Amino acid sequence: MAVLMATASCTAYRAALESSGEVVGERTLVRRVGWLAALAQTMAAQVITERWTSTALTDLASGKSGDGRVLPAKGWMAVRRLGWGCTAPLGVYMPERVRRIAEEEAARALRLALHRRAVVAAVCATWPVDPGRRSEAEWRAVRAALPAGTGVAGIRDRTRQVRAHLAAHGSLPADVIEVEGVPVVAAQVLLAAADRQLVTLTRATAAPGGPGTAAGGGQLAAGSGGPGTAVLRVRLPLCPAPLSRADWT
Repeated sequence: MAVLMATASCTAYRAALESSGEVVGERTLVRRVGWLAALAQTMAAQVITERWTSTALTDLASGKSGDGRVLPAKGWMAVRRLGWGCTAPLGVYMPERVRRIAEEEAARALRLALHRRAVVAAVCATWPVDPGRRSEAEWRAVRAALPAGTGVAGIRDRTRQVRAHLAAHGSLPADVIEVEGVPVVAAQVLLAAADRQLVTLTRATAAPGGPGTAAGGGQLAAGSGGPGTAVLRVRLPLCPAPLSRADWT
């Protein structure tokens, strides 16, 4: 059996405050979502910047924490087990689940860097006589050293990085951090790292002749349900720098 994951984009044009039912227009909604994304981006960047070292990448690649325990598959849990958890900006109140989101984004960026690191190492270990034109034997050698799934584009990009480093410093790089700057994370919110305290997604089904019914058994308002309908409930900040729990709703 195979598990298939599908995604679809959608746009939220308005929302309603859970406490009062007040409708929030698109402009205000976009602004509040942007504040949440900016907070998550700031904290994720903090973790990545602090851990953009050969030692930290080696620790992550080992798959174990300092006490010998296997790192969890979930990125935010792995980051915390390594002792790399992020902190909220000074004076800002941050729900625990928002920190999880930031740590998850940082973990994914660093784990992606591990793949590029392995490609750089393979390219350096099999450095050709003429990097602009590998012989058939040199291609076989580099492909044998590469991690599984590496395409031609990955080989070409890493080769360019190594060539630039060699031209500038006269030696091959010892690690990916010598050919790349700190990864830049997107202003996005990885809701999959949170739980019901921050976000819920209720998928709706349509009963014949009746209103939509939430997947968990809760009743939706008449006319709001139906095939392809879902209700996203998410806690958002009410200002760019929330000072207390009251600034989140």
